[in-house]
Amino acid sequence: MNATATQRVWSVVTHVLLLFGVAISIFPFYWMFVMASRTTEDIFKFPPELLPGTHLLENIGKVFDSVNLLGSTANTIFVAVVTTVLVLFFDSIAAFAFAKFDFPAKNLLFVVLLVTFMIPSQLSTVPSFVIMANFGWVGSFQALIVPGAVNAFGIFLLRQYAQGAVSAELLDAARIDGCNFWRQYWHVAVPLLRPALAFLGIFTFINAWNDYFWPLVVLIDPGRQTLQVALSQLNGLYNTDYSMVMAGTLLAVIPLIIVFFLGARQFLADLAAGAVKQ
Repeated sequence: MNATATQRVWSVVTHVLLLFGVAISIFPFYWMFVMASRTTEDIFKFPPELLPGTHLLENIGKVFDSVNLLGSTANTIFVAVVTTVLVLFFDSIAAFAFAKFDFPAKNLLFVVLLVTFMIPSQLSTVPSFVIMANFGWVGSFQALIVPGAVNAFGIFLLRQYAQGAVSAELLDAARIDGCNFWRQYWHVAVPLLRPALAFLGIFTFINAWNDYFWPLVVLIDPGRQTLQVALSQLNGLYNTDYSMVMAGTLLAVIPLIIVFFLGARQFLADLAAGAVKQ
């Protein structure tokens, strides 16, 4: 077998493996759609029905009748968007400073930052609730947004990316032109950090959207419930309409898919542009 034939065989094997991985990744979403379009009795049939049914609109109607879906979705969009914007802003500033500037106790502060990775988030629940109660924020959106406005993972990710993407020569040229810290951050660092910012934005939005425990703890007013808390009410005490639950879950996933494709497109475009420049 010559080199060209070997290359073709490996190309075919690679594509088959990639298609297999894609199929495995997509199947849970397809299966969720199948269950959302059937009745609960159909879901427990054996062998299972693998094709979509005809009850999707009926199940979606039950979701709208059972919970305040539009209100909780609007609340979740507000919290997720504001949290994502704040994380991108504060994390990028901190990462830029850690990566390109010297200040007292810089290395010690970064080590402390990394140590926070090892602390389970559940351990901070009670202290965070006490702080929110002292501020008088329990039951308000501030209690959801402010504690999540900065995270160590984002600072670490952007700092590592900024070390390679933002060159010292470029910053020196900006300083010679009279740029202060903020102009260096906004006009030099932010454009070069766009691929990492796009990834962090997707990651943060999905986390804020899917957060269930903290909103359940701090949001007392039913009118301010987020989507995940509202959907949890679809589970009955004695009986659960699983097809309705799957329809609600399907509706909750659609915005995430849209955000993922929008962010991934920007992420890949910036990476490709950076590769061409290099």
